[in-house]
Amino acid sequence: MSVTLADIEAARRVIAGQVLCTPMLPAPKLSALVEAEVHVKYENLQVTNSFKERGALTKLASLTADERRRGVIAMSAGNHAQAVAYHARRLDIPATIVMPVTTPFVKVAATEAHGAEVVLDGETVADAQVRAEAIATGGDLTWVHPYDDPYVISGQGTIALEMLETVPDLDVLVVPIGGGGLIAGNAIAARGVRPGIEIVGAESALYPSMWNAVTGGDRRCGGATLAEGIAVKNVGRLTLPVVRDCVAEIVLVDEAQLERAVNAYLTQQKVMAEGAGAAGLAALFAVPERFRGRKVGLILCGGNIDPRILASIMVRELERDSRIVSFRLTIPDRPGVLGVIATRLGQLGANILEVDHKRLFLDVPAKGAKLDVTIETRDRAHADEIFAALAADGYLPTRIEAGAAME
Repeated sequence: MSVTLADIEAARRVIAGQVLCTPMLPAPKLSALVEAEVHVKYENLQVTNSFKERGALTKLASLTADERRRGVIAMSAGNHAQAVAYHARRLDIPATIVMPVTTPFVKVAATEAHGAEVVLDGETVADAQVRAEAIATGGDLTWVHPYDDPYVISGQGTIALEMLETVPDLDVLVVPIGGGGLIAGNAIAARGVRPGIEIVGAESALYPSMWNAVTGGDRRCGGATLAEGIAVKNVGRLTLPVVRDCVAEIVLVDEAQLERAVNAYLTQQKVMAEGAGAAGLAALFAVPERFRGRKVGLILCGGNIDPRILASIMVRELERDSRIVSFRLTIPDRPGVLGVIATRLGQLGANILEVDHKRLFLDVPAKGAKLDVTIETRDRAHADEIFAALAADGYLPTRIEAGAAME
């Protein structure tokens, strides 16, 4: 392998005092959700809110004086960009970052705030890489690859060293996978310290690049994913052999599982996780039986999520849990009916969030109307109770999102 445990231990000495040794804490509430003993490494607490600082600083510290003077270039969907920009400014190294045009604005703004020159180009990280390589060649800049570099891999692997010092008897480490730098470094470190530990990868189902490479599959890569930080089409030349040798399985997680994981970190642990950062927890939601009863280490590897997206996820999860529900009622179109329904919903313990009165639907008599009402409930059973009561009252309720009567 291109990276050894000794390399990772050396990287730890390089970054000591310049990158946080983040907390590794038990998560009883998450443990209860998946019936495993879950411990979380909070890399979202780094200055730039992701693990990427470890690899970026390890690489930047290796540069010669001449390379530092000429400057560096990187391509990234956001977290690697911020990490390179932040530590390059600390070390007085000029930095240019190429980011896809689809990168969340919060990540672009944060990268610029750290003093880097940002170039937006392409729809994906792969597109941005083409532009970055051209700029690097023309400007004689040093390339700081986000995952396919031995210094970067070594830096990322320092996470596992810290995790196993805190919880030495972990059974399994679940690590998000994009290009493979994070899982490669941590697999080498973890297996070096605790040979019997199992390493499991978590990859976006929309971008199963590493899964394809390891299994020989040909699943399509593409689409809008919440986990844009691991949405890569090309895996690392250095990382692939490590994953083949050290990773027991790659779990593909869908968008609903990623949303649930982001929401669980916020509501259960009171911390922010971006989609890629929550991928490990999403894997536990995807195949809970695989981890049941085991001591699991998760890396919450990033917390840079757009607040608007986070708000949307929270509402969507409330809807999935039937804590926010929308009914369409058929009502007589006469004075006072809205008040009667509002009073009835209050008696049933529902909190009315939104009401929309519709009179022009052709499937309603001329003296009738449709009433769309969105309410907040305690849980699914409470929503069912309200539905049954409205049906008994003769309002013919249907669930709007399903387009059919609720059973």
